[in-house]
Amino acid sequence: MVGNISVATVVSFLVTTFPSIKLGLMVGIGGGVPSNKVRLGDVVVSTPVGQFPGVVKWDSGKVHEERFERTGSLNNPPHSLLTALSQLETQHNLVGTKIPDYLQELEKKWPRLASKSTHAGLQDMLFKASYSHIQKPVSGTGEDTDDEGDDEKQGSCSLCDKAMTVKRTPRDMLVHYGLIASGDKLIKDATSRNKLNKDLGGGVLCIEMEAAGLINQFPCVVIRGICDYADSHKNKDWQEHAAVIAAAFAKELLQYVQPSDIERQHPAKDTLDDG
Repeated sequence: MVGNISVATVVSFLVTTFPSIKLGLMVGIGGGVPSNKVRLGDVVVSTPVGQFPGVVKWDSGKVHEERFERTGSLNNPPHSLLTALSQLETQHNLVGTKIPDYLQELEKKWPRLASKSTHAGLQDMLFKASYSHIQKPVSGTGEDTDDEGDDEKQGSCSLCDKAMTVKRTPRDMLVHYGLIASGDKLIKDATSRNKLNKDLGGGVLCIEMEAAGLINQFPCVVIRGICDYADSHKNKDWQEHAAVIAAAFAKELLQYVQPSDIERQHPAKDTLDDG
């Protein structure tokens, strides 16, 4: 399921089929914006920033006097989830996250699953924005393929010049709170990524393709594990680990959501009906 329109359709069926649902967490993977200190294996959580409610639909707008102006607005995350996020962030600042503990638990209980989702052996390589990916030779019929097929053929960066990587000091994973840019177009170019970030004020942490189709129809917070840098070196190496990291954060967050806050929340179906 890719794209805002597809997500909106699924959500419409979801809240109609389960009318008692009040809110949710949108958990998945996305591309990180390295200029804002986001790295592979980090977690990005949508929270309001300035004029933006945590998620911005970056490709929605109109051309006016030769300039592209974004139009429309998205809803803020539910107050109950923002309160839980604030409490969890405070806890992280005091004693750190429980995500490493959850990963150890995963390894003990489901070792086969853990072997596929661990970051062991994975390299976090950030190439300079001016350096494009070196494509592996692909034998085939020459027929056009979709983007997902291209990603599979693209594979790792084994042919890319490692001298063109950005030198960074290794660190543990971090959780970032702020702006997620969502659109129907796939970003696989560092120049486009950096321009998008600049156009939105320089605070974009993550770029993905589903969240904007969900926010106005389903009260939620978006949680993304970072699996690539939305550049030409985009591949699937980090996807499974990023998905597990995002799910681990969601598990930790749910411990801070208060049932009494949920009881005061209107069903998500009401939001859909009002729209």
